[in-house]
Amino acid sequence: MEGRKLQLAGKSTFLVSLPKRWVTNAGLKAGDTLFVDTERDGSVSIRLRSGTRPVVRRKSFVERGEETREHLVRKLIGAYISGFGLIEIRFSPARGPFVRKVAREFCRLVIGPEVIEETQNSILIQDLSDPSELSSEKCLRRMHLTVRAMLEDAVGALKSGSENAAHDVALRSQDVNRLYWMVSKQYHLAHAGPSDGAGALSVHGHRLIAKLLERIGEHAQRIATSGATLANERSLDPKLLEQVVAARTSAVAILDKAFNALITKNLEAANEAIDARVEHQKLIDGLAARVAARRGPSLLALGTIVDSLGRTAVYASEIAEEAIDLAVSMSPEAS
Repeated sequence: MEGRKLQLAGKSTFLVSLPKRWVTNAGLKAGDTLFVDTERDGSVSIRLRSGTRPVVRRKSFVERGEETREHLVRKLIGAYISGFGLIEIRFSPARGPFVRKVAREFCRLVIGPEVIEETQNSILIQDLSDPSELSSEKCLRRMHLTVRAMLEDAVGALKSGSENAAHDVALRSQDVNRLYWMVSKQYHLAHAGPSDGAGALSVHGHRLIAKLLERIGEHAQRIATSGATLANERSLDPKLLEQVVAARTSAVAILDKAFNALITKNLEAANEAIDARVEHQKLIDGLAARVAARRGPSLLALGTIVDSLGRTAVYASEIAEEAIDLAVSMSPEAS
């Protein structure tokens, strides 16, 4: 690597010379236009053409007539997460209706893919999403807002006895999955392209956090499902419900503090979120003792709710730990 001095031309324009060998090999001459991009790590890249895009990767599957719906969906999601922009499925004409149905279901499950071409024995799906428009951080922000709302609504449904509200919470879990798969795809794309240490590290951390948020969403769904089984229960102790609401409020507060610490790189807030688990666990222990004293069919459902509220705080504190790791790793060495 060689150093080149920055020169000032006029009052506001800075110039730096380019290596003659690079200019010659690129077939450039005086007056030609180059395109400059600022990368995420602060470096600058120079391109010969505007909008240079990487080659779209293609993955082909052959459906041999014995695929189940679940197995084919898993393959498609795996190809999507791995960063394949084009996914082709080949099949016998007799299997056409089945494959087309699964392909369209897959397109509804994830963000970006659309069926762009069909023949009698093949279907081609293209991922039309633009990672620059929906970054991993934007996905995390949406996941955070979705799962916290799910937690609030799941406990709210328990209080109101609304089966419809509980069902709505379950439906939103699919939105969380879609965002998680999007972050996973961006992780693979970041590692498949040119090396960008800071960017790859950030997306790696975001993937771990997205998984934790997905698990919180799963527990919100468990709370909603368990609450739905108690819809006809008329003997729920008001004091018990009050404790459930308090535990929910505590879990959401830890989640919010942890996520805000992640976004703001606030180490003190992250530590506060982790430390808050001590008081939260006291709420969970009190709830568990009250639930254990009950009898009848509500015992299992209430036990599941208490367990999920406890685990939610565990995952939230792990987000705070990841926030600390990312903040430290991306801060200046002399800080």
